[in-house]
Amino acid sequence: MKQLLILSGKGGTGKTTVAGAFIKLSNAKAFADCDVDAPNLHLIMERSDVPNKKDYFGLQKAEINTELCIKCDNCRKNCRFDAIEYDEEYKVNPFACEGCGVCEAICPNAAITMNPSVAGDLMLYKNEIVFSTAQLKIGSGTSGKLVTEVKKQMKEFAYEEELAIIDGSPGIGCPVIASMSGVDMVLIVTEPSVSGISDLERIINTAKIFGVKTAVCINKHDANASNTIKIIDYCKNNNIAFTGTIPYDPNVLRAVNLGENIIDYDTVAGHSIKTVFDNTIKILFD
Repeated sequence: MKQLLILSGKGGTGKTTVAGAFIKLSNAKAFADCDVDAPNLHLIMERSDVPNKKDYFGLQKAEINTELCIKCDNCRKNCRFDAIEYDEEYKVNPFACEGCGVCEAICPNAAITMNPSVAGDLMLYKNEIVFSTAQLKIGSGTSGKLVTEVKKQMKEFAYEEELAIIDGSPGIGCPVIASMSGVDMVLIVTEPSVSGISDLERIINTAKIFGVKTAVCINKHDANASNTIKIIDYCKNNNIAFTGTIPYDPNVLRAVNLGENIIDYDTVAGHSIKTVFDNTIKILFD
C-alpha cells in the first residue's frame, strides 16, 4: 500500500478540499482523516453508512472514592495541576488532571485510584470502502496516539489496497508527526501568504527529519503573484518537487458549503486540481 499524506503547515489552505478531490480522482478504497482535533473529511465523502465506533482511552485520570476519603487534604495540597477541588466532598476535575498519580501515591487511605479515561471516539467505515477517522474529546492531549490508531485501523482493514490517501492536520505538532510516520509521500498544500510561506518551510523541515518524499502545490495562487513566485523558487532551490497551482475559485466555496466534492463541478479549480493530482501520483509511484 502506497500512503499519500496531504498536509498544509497551517489551517485554511484548502488541504481537505484537495484531499477529497484526490480520493475521488483516484477512486481510492482506503483513506483516513488524521485531523482528530477537528475532522471534516467526512463532510464531503457522501457516507450514508453508520461507522463502527469505539472509545479511545488516553491518559489515566484520578478518581476519588468518597466513602474511603478521610478528608486529609493531602491530595489537593500536593496536586501541582490544581485538579482536585473540595465542596463538601473531594472531587477531580478531569480537564485539569494530567494523570501523574501523585494523589494516589500519597493518599493514606487508598481512596484514590488511577483509571483509564475516554479521550476520544475512534470510527471506521468499512462497507466496501475503508474510511478511518476519529474525534478527540475536549481537553484531551493524546492526539498523536489517536492519529496512530486511525492509521492502524485503516491499514488493518485495507492492507490489500494499492493506494491510501490521508488527510492530515495543520501545524507541525504531535498529530502531524504521527501522521507522517511510515507514509510514502507528503503533499503540502500551501497558499501565497507570508504565514503560508513560513509554515511551508516548517513542515518541509519536519518532513526532512523523517526522510519522506515531499512535494508542494499552491492553492489560490493568483491571490499574490509575487509570493507564488517565491514559493516556486524556494522549491527549485531546495530540490522539492512542485506539482502545480490552483486558482482562487468561488465555486470551491459553494461546493464546500454544500458538502460536495469540487471534482463534481466543471470548474477551473477542479481542472487544476486534476493536474496537481496527476503530477503527484507520478512522483508517488516513481
